[in-house]
Amino acid sequence: MPIHLHPDAFRNRRSELPDGTVRHMPPMDRGWLEERGVRFVENRGPTLLLGGSVLATGEIERTSGFERGFPPHKAEVDGDWQPDPELHDDQALVMNVKEKGLVVVTGCCHSGAVNTLRHAQKVTGVDTVYALLGGLHLTGATFEPIIEPTVNALKQIAPKCLMAGHCTGWKAMHTLANEMPESYVPSSVGTTLVVGGTG
Repeated sequence: MPIHLHPDAFRNRRSELPDGTVRHMPPMDRGWLEERGVRFVENRGPTLLLGGSVLATGEIERTSGFERGFPPHKAEVDGDWQPDPELHDDQALVMNVKEKGLVVVTGCCHSGAVNTLRHAQKVTGVDTVYALLGGLHLTGATFEPIIEPTVNALKQIAPKCLMAGHCTGWKAMHTLANEMPESYVPSSVGTTLVVGGTG
């Protein structure tokens, strides 16, 4: 099975935190994987998968104004470490479920939840978002200031189901649960969500 990804996924990266801590995030060993039969398909744009039933978003357009990525993040480009706050290789998976609307599955959502949903709506031409599932990257001092505008924008998009994962953070999860109680669904390892049919 081919692995579809943005070309930036192979960048050598690191984060330089305000306290001086440097965390290196080396790329996967492409040659080693290809020797073992892995086939990579690089694409910056949206890609249909599984017979056209799932869309990988491709590079997500930044439109919210407050979701600005991760400033300490850098990438090695032509031998120099350069700012790489937007992590353009961040993608989400999108399905358009009959009689429901879009189901959007994120990883860490470095692009921002609002940017991701707006991009999914734009590339599919479908306005109704039924579910947002996955990490929303709203934890820690860098991201907690955008919890409020994120939640306000999510209220406008109005997903029927909001199941936030790992990197969303405790504070953001509580805010989502309090502000969107009819949508928020707590999840844990083993949680199963079935979307389909009518009602």
